[in-house]
Amino acid sequence: MSGHSKFANIKHKKEKNDAAKGKIFTVIGREIAVAVKEGGPDPANNFKLAQVIQKARANNMPNDTIERGIKKAAGDLDSVNYVVNTYEGYGPSGIAIIVDCLTDNANRTAANVRSAFTKGGGSIGTQGCVSYMFDKKGQIIIDKEECDLTADDLMMIVLDAGADDIQEEDDCFIILSEEGDFPAVCEALSAEGIETTSAEVTMIPQNYVSVTEEKAVKGIRRILDILDEDDDVQAVYHNWEEADD
Repeated sequence: MSGHSKFANIKHKKEKNDAAKGKIFTVIGREIAVAVKEGGPDPANNFKLAQVIQKARANNMPNDTIERGIKKAAGDLDSVNYVVNTYEGYGPSGIAIIVDCLTDNANRTAANVRSAFTKGGGSIGTQGCVSYMFDKKGQIIIDKEECDLTADDLMMIVLDAGADDIQEEDDCFIILSEEGDFPAVCEALSAEGIETTSAEVTMIPQNYVSVTEEKAVKGIRRILDILDEDDDVQAVYHNWEEADD
């Protein structure tokens, strides 16, 4: 995506989320509940929970809200019955879309996701129909304004921890790793006191597709907007190369 700032896209998405905190707080609350159920309430011994807490703070969730969510999940483990479902499909012009969901009602979620694709002129596919076009990677983003180090300095810190690559954009550094090495890379940065803007395991397209036809662009945006508003949807990945606004 030369010429495009991934960090700018992330900031744009965060601004959208800030305008609808009810949605993002619901999403993070579910992630906290699942993380606590899987690994316990202590973030020092539960890397997944530590990452969700970081995400919560990045989205301005109050500390007392985070703590209440952890305590509630720890005291009510039997009631945490969310299941993870992933849907794959195509948007207009064959754009590949992956939708990760965390839900307590799989039938409702499946119907909502299918409806989003249909309304935007896309279609749900079978499991694996587009995921082969993506690589599952740990991705850490560091704002240059918050970091005095160079790309070479950062690489020296994270290379031994398992980082694969570091990319430099106009406004940020992007560190990539294999999924299994992601916790160690995060810990290496934390040990050096380096703040991260975003740190998550994500699906990165192997290639991006540019779409210029107005109707197709409108359909893609409609699918993504509807999915973004659904509380059951945790993350959406696609290979559409969005034009600069």
